[in-house]
Amino acid sequence: MKKWTSLLLTVGLAGSLLAGCGSTAAPAQSGSTTTPAQSGSASGGEGYQPVTIRLAYNLPQDHHISRGVEDFAKKVTERSGGNVKIQVYPAGQLLSDKEMNQAILTGGVEMGVNSATLWASVVPAMGIFDVPYAFPTYDLAGKALSGEIGTKLNAEMEKKGAKVLMYADYGYAQFANNVKPLTKPEDFQGLKIRSIGQIPSAMIQAYGAAPVFMGAGEVYMALQRKTIDGATSGTTAMLQRKYDEVSKYLTIANYSYLEFLLAVNKKFWDGLPPKTQELLASTAKETEQWIRSQAEQEDKATAEKLKEKGMEVYVVPESDIPLWKEAAKPAWDEFLKVSGDLGKQLLDDVQKIK
Repeated sequence: MKKWTSLLLTVGLAGSLLAGCGSTAAPAQSGSTTTPAQSGSASGGEGYQPVTIRLAYNLPQDHHISRGVEDFAKKVTERSGGNVKIQVYPAGQLLSDKEMNQAILTGGVEMGVNSATLWASVVPAMGIFDVPYAFPTYDLAGKALSGEIGTKLNAEMEKKGAKVLMYADYGYAQFANNVKPLTKPEDFQGLKIRSIGQIPSAMIQAYGAAPVFMGAGEVYMALQRKTIDGATSGTTAMLQRKYDEVSKYLTIANYSYLEFLLAVNKKFWDGLPPKTQELLASTAKETEQWIRSQAEQEDKATAEKLKEKGMEVYVVPESDIPLWKEAAKPAWDEFLKVSGDLGKQLLDDVQKIK
C-alpha cells in the first residue's frame, strides 16, 4: 500500500509541476519593512554545479514567513549565478500542509516549509513548541533554537530523513470563535475548536472543548458553515485567511510559540556539493534572522487589524496566565508521554534559559 501511495504522490507531483510550468511564484515585495535586508551580492556563480530544487509551502504569499522564503529562493538563485535554481510553489499550489512532510521524506519534493506541530508526528519532541506557555517571550524562543534545543531537534530530524535549514518564527497562537468571549479556560466548555496537533488538542480537551483537526485551508468554510465553533492559529494567518468574516471573538492568550521549518530531503542534501550546501545554509540562516525579527511586530499589527475589522478582542491579563497554564497541565503530560526522555530534557533546557 505504501508503494502505491508513494507512486501516486510522485505522479501527482509530476503532473502539478507540468501544469505549473507556465506560471511562477510571485516575487518577494521590495522595501526594508517587508523583506529581508539585502546583504551580500551575487557571486557570479563560479563553481556551482547546476541543480533545480523544488520548494513548496502552504502559507499565504503575503505572510512574513512566505516573504522570507521567497527572498531566500531569490538570493540563492542570484548568488549562484542561476546555477542553483529554486522553483517555489506557494500557498498550497503543489502540496497541502498535511501532505508536505511525507513528500519531503520520500523525495517527492526536495524542499518544503511546514509547521513544527505537524512535524511532531514524525519527531514527537518537535511538539515542544505546542506545550502551553513553555515559551513566554519571543526572545526566549530565539535563544532556545540557537542553542542546545535546536541542535537536539535537528539531530532527531536527520535520523528521520530531513535536514532542517531554518526555523521560521510564525508568532504566538491565539483563539477565534463565533460563540462567546473566551476569558477563562472554563469558557471553552462544549465548544468545537479546530486544533493543529496532538498537544494543542490535549489542551483544548483539558479546557472542556472538543478538538477538531483540519488543514488550514479548510477552516474558513468550517467556521462559515458552523461545522466548528472556533479555531486556534496565529493572528497573521487569521487576518490573511479572513477569519474576521466568519468569527466574532478573538482571545489573545499567547499559549504556544508556533515555528515553521524549512526542511530538505536528507538524501538529496547529502548529494549536493559542499559549496552548494554552504550557500543554502548561510542564506537560510540570514533569512531565519529576518523572519524572527518580524514575528512580534506582525503579531501586534495583525491583531490590531482584526480588531479594526470588527472582531471583539480579549487579551488575557498577565496575572491570569498561571491559571491558564495550570488548566493546560494535561497538555504538558501528553508531551512528556509521547516525547519521552528527550522531551523532558528539552523542557528542562527551556526553563534554564535566561
